[in-house]
Order: sequence, then C-alpha cells, then structure tokens
Amino acid sequence: MKRTIALLALSLIFISSVQAQEANWITADDSTCNERNVWIEFRKDFDLKKKVKKAEARIAADSKYWLWINGEMAVFEGGLKRGPNRNDSYYDIIDLAPYLKKGKNDIRLLLWYFGKSGFSHNSSGKSGIIFDAPGIGLASDRTWLSQRLDAFQTADKPKPNYRLSEANIRYDARLEGQDRLKPSVEIGRWGDQPWGDLVLRPIPQWKDYGIVEVAFTETSDDQGNKVLAARLPYNTQMTPVIDVTDAAGGTLIRMETDHIMGGSEPCIRAEYITKEGRQKYESLGWMNGDELRIIYPAESGIVINSVGYRETGYDCEFEGRFTCSDETINRFWGKAMRTLYVNMRDTYFDCPDRERAQWWGDVTVLIGQSFYQLSPNANALVRKAIHELVDWQRADGTIYSPVPSGTWKNELPAQMLSSVGPYGFWYYYMHTGDKETMEYVYPAVRKYLSVWTLDEDGLTVGRKGGWSWGDWGTNIDLRLLLAAWHYLALQAATDMAELTGNEADIPEYTRIRESIYKAFNTHWNGYAYRYPSYQGATDDRVQAMAILSGLADEDKHEQIFQLLKTQKHASPYMEKYVLEALVKKGHGDFAIERFKKRFGPMIADNLHTTLFEGWEEGGYGGGSTNHAWSGGMLTVIAENICGVRPTVPGWKEFEICPYPVISECSITIPSVAGMISSSFKDNEEAFVMNVSIPKGTTATVVVPQQEYSSITLGGKPAGRQMTLKEGEYEIVCRK
Repeated sequence: MKRTIALLALSLIFISSVQAQEANWITADDSTCNERNVWIEFRKDFDLKKKVKKAEARIAADSKYWLWINGEMAVFEGGLKRGPNRNDSYYDIIDLAPYLKKGKNDIRLLLWYFGKSGFSHNSSGKSGIIFDAPGIGLASDRTWLSQRLDAFQTADKPKPNYRLSEANIRYDARLEGQDRLKPSVEIGRWGDQPWGDLVLRPIPQWKDYGIVEVAFTETSDDQGNKVLAARLPYNTQMTPVIDVTDAAGGTLIRMETDHIMGGSEPCIRAEYITKEGRQKYESLGWMNGDELRIIYPAESGIVINSVGYRETGYDCEFEGRFTCSDETINRFWGKAMRTLYVNMRDTYFDCPDRERAQWWGDVTVLIGQSFYQLSPNANALVRKAIHELVDWQRADGTIYSPVPSGTWKNELPAQMLSSVGPYGFWYYYMHTGDKETMEYVYPAVRKYLSVWTLDEDGLTVGRKGGWSWGDWGTNIDLRLLLAAWHYLALQAATDMAELTGNEADIPEYTRIRESIYKAFNTHWNGYAYRYPSYQGATDDRVQAMAILSGLADEDKHEQIFQLLKTQKHASPYMEKYVLEALVKKGHGDFAIERFKKRFGPMIADNLHTTLFEGWEEGGYGGGSTNHAWSGGMLTVIAENICGVRPTVPGWKEFEICPYPVISECSITIPSVAGMISSSFKDNEEAFVMNVSIPKGTTATVVVPQQEYSSITLGGKPAGRQMTLKEGEYEIVCRK
C-alpha cells in the first residue's frame, strides 16, 4: 500500500512538473515517421552548473527506446509494449545522475516505432517520445534535434507472423553516419491522444547480463552460404553481436536462431549489410533460441572475427533452490525454470518466439513456478498481468486475453475463469498478502462472474465466448470442465468478497455454487463424470478438476483414480491439474510414474533447454518448444510433495507437510516473508526433516502418516504435528 501511494504521489508530481516544463511528445520532421518499423535518433546538448546527486527523467515512447548520456549507455531497450488499458501507455523513470557531469552534456535517444499492433502491443498509430527531467530543467521540445535513420530497414520476406509487433530489422551499415538532424516536431503533450494517459512502469528495467563471445562451427547450406552455428548455454532472450571485416562492403549477413520458425510460423530474425573495413554490430531487436546462426554468401570473402550476444531479461534472481534423489525430476526442474524465465519480459507470455502473448491460462501455471523459485521482485510482473486483465475489461463485463493487444479480442471462457479463481488472482494474494490489488480487481471479478448463468438444471451454461477452448488435444468434455472452473472461481470470489468488505455478495455466490454442485453430480455415471451430449472418451481433465474443486465427494475418488490410470488426454497445460489431483489424494507414486511417462521425451531431449507446448516437438499443429505451461509439475512438487504452502496470505503462516514419494528432497523458497527451507530423507531406519523458518512467521509442520517408534524435535519428544516459530529445526522420526 505504501509503495503504491508513493508511486501515485510521484505520478502526480510528474504531471505537474511536465506541465510546468512543457514537455512535448516529439518526432522527426519526416512524413514517413509513422510507417512500419521506423527508427528515429534524437539528440540534445545541455549544460549543468554542477554535478547533481539525482536527476530523474520520465520517458515514454511508442514503442521502444535506447538512451545514451555522454556516450555511455544508460538504458538498453526502455519502454514497455503499450497497453495498461485500451487507451493509455506506460512511462519509465530513469535516474540520469550517474551519467551526468558538470558543464557540457549530451543525450542521444534512439526510438524504435513498431508501427503495428500484435498479441502483446496496442500501437498508438503514431511514433513519438516524451522526456522530462525537471530536476535539471530538461524537457523534450522542438529544440531537440532528430532524424529518421535510413540505415534501419525492414528485412525481406518471410516476415514475422501476424501475432508479433516487431519487424525483422535490416541494418545497412553503408548508410550510417548520416547527418540530416533537424529540429523535432512537437506533436502532443502529456496525456494527449493517441498515447493517452501515462502509467508508471510497474516492473523493473531489464537485467543486462552483458555481451559474451561464443564459439561457433562452420558449415554450408544448399544455397551456397556459409553457416556459423554458435551453441548458446541455454534458450535465452538475446541480441546478436558480430565483428566482421569486409574489404568491399555490401555483403548481406543473416542472423537468426534455431527458433526462427517458432514451431510452425516465422519469428524474429535480423539482417546486416556490411560497410567497407572492420565493423562491429549488435542487432537491437531481441530474439531467442538455443543456437545462434550467422549466414552469409560463401563467395563474399568476408571474415567473421567473432560472434557474441547480449542476454537481457526480467530483473529477478533465481533465489529458490531444489534438488532431489531423482535425476529425471532434477532435470525437469532445471528445464522448467529456464522455460519460465525465457517467457518473462514486458509480460508473461506463452512462448518467446511465435507469439509473446499473455494468455491467462498460461499465466495461472507460470505464477506458481515464479513464487516458488524467483525472487519477490518477480511478483510485480504478476501484479501487472492482473491489472492489465481487468483494465481491459469490456463494458459487457467480459474479460479476455491476451492483453495488451491491438489485434486479439476473443474471450476464452475456461481460461478467464481460471484467471479469477484460486489458481489466478487469489493465488497471487495468498503468496503476497497484497490486499490492495484484491480490492482493485474485485469489482471486475464480480462483473465478470455476472456474465455466467445457469441452465434449467442448475449447471453452468456453456458459454462459447470468442473461442471455446478448454485445452489442446482431444476428448474434452467442455461443459463439465467449464462448470468446474466456474465453481472454483465462485469460491475465490467469495474469499475476495469477505476480504474486501463485500459480504453482501456472498449469499449469491453460495447459491450458485450449491446449484452447480447438485447439477454436476447428476452427471456421475458410477465410475466417472460425463455430460450426456459429450461423445468422446472419458475426459481425464474433468475428473481431476472435480477433485480439485471439491465437486467430487470422497466416495468417488477411488473410481476416478482407476480411470486416471488409463485416460491420458490432457495436454501439458491441463496435465498439471491431473497430477495435482493425484498427489493430493494420496496417489503420489502413480503421479510420478504418469509424469515421467508423459513428460519423459521432452525432459530427455538434448537439443532444447526448455519444455514443449505439446507432448513432442511440433505437437498440436506445430507447437513451440519453449512453453512454460509444461512446468506446472514444479508447483505440484513444491506444494504437495515438499508440502510447503502458505496458509495465511503473505506467508505469515504456512505449513510443511512432506509427502515422501521421493526418498530425498530439498527446497528453498524465496517467499515475501523470507527464505523458507525444508528437506527430508526417507530410508528404512528413519524419516528425517530439516526446516528453516524465517523471522516473523509461523510454520505448522506435519510428519508423514507412517508408523514410527519415536518422533523427536531437536532431540526431544514431539507429536506428529508441531507449531514452529523462527529458527532451524531437525525432526527425526524413527521407524
């Protein structure tokens, strides 16, 4: 709450300062500046009477910018893809002081205007940048010099597929160094259309890991080109860097990765046309992959002196730790973490190559992994995703994703129900204690749930939305799947209503839940849940969700377990919920067996450091090979096998209830309340636990339900359940 108030105050200060300083949106004096893939350089010289300790600048752009001060890079790829809501844009705050000096200073800004909407960007339709540094009396206006840079061009076909806003950049080094700088054109003020009101960037600037050179091997393709292939340490977001010598100039060099097709459709790549002599070039539009490829005509005679890349990404740390006695699970965990991180930047996204889109079905799986392994500053990306989802809500109450987007408008009802439920918004609250966000989103949740109705039998009506998608794959009993998600969403809404002082809404939520429960259970046929008009094989997803939602009573669990031994229709997305249901109901051994069989091929794959969208490379019509929804088992292991989960929001109270289907396991969780550690070893003689409880928290520790001759805590007799405060403890259960 304090941080939000401070940011709001800062925004208000900025608005008044911008008005006082008369900062303007500016662009180059060029009629082509609103075309697709435009690059504009801005320059400003100014004097300072003394060196300053702080000089905050507020910068907004459509679409991205790079900032140099006195020749030193201050920001690498500033700005966020546009769209806190349909009308507005984000702005950054950058402290310029470390780069400034007494006397003459110069600023250089490079603007990249996408000129195209996509699945993660809502183009304003107009290139521009606005800059205000009131502490040093500097604001963007017509005195800033600017020019469109002809060296930046658009590469030939194939173009990136329609989902992406970014173009493939071609840079012609023969045209660099142009000097057509002219006074900029003032095109608007703070808050003006088409950029709208400016919202303070809610996430950190990117972490820059620096430029690293890589070794490469040389081969040829069937078109007579040399291909230099550089294996990267892992699938990463990176910008390629080449050092090349060309005696004559004019050679076209292609830069791409092994993810150029993103499973099935063209993605981001780059081109460079050499000038005469030795030169070094970094293509600023990030791409991703496990392998970087540099391709050029064999007869060109150029020399590639070195190949490198700059990794950038979301600024958080891999503070969590996990290891166990099962190497397959360890390998999975590492791949899951790599897949998660390569799917975090401006937003969470489904894949970093083909779409870069914030589908909320994916987000509900990704955030569980984030909370258990990434430092708490990753939580800001979850909060941003939540705010964007509700701030793009339509007047009719529907919500949809991916947003921000200027090209997608279809609701996926099952994904939207999952987003507002216990696996989405409420999950965020339990892990952060951020009541303010729940107060902000609750009216939107209530409005969205009002869109859902019941049929004459009392069951959730099967809304199609814009795309009646429940999962990839076949045999989807969608009507009952929607009912289960609806039932869960109503439970989360009930909790939100109680938290936010809207108790008057609870009776209606309760009435609807009771109706769904009664109607849902009329579709139990003695061994499984099936909707009468559904014709496919029995859906494993529905059975799992019936357990997780509480729609299935205990007397049905054994029949469902027997069915889950044979029915395997869920994609890696919904398989997370199947495995969670199995573990929660005491079938952890089978859950591990099923997990290894289904995920085994992608875990064992040595070509990719990330997990696939489908069960195999190219599955489900060309799915990507870096889909973080396939990492959902990470959360199941953390919550239900290591057994560590919050019971009070913000981890003030939590439980550690290990389920030793793995003989040895150790986890460290970077919770908002501090680092939590738990490990266990289970052998023939004893079950031994070691736990570390952070200051100001309380843990309820429950040892597994086995026969023990004694249970001791720190060498003293103890019961099966114990309440522990701050400290480190050893629990020994002798068999």
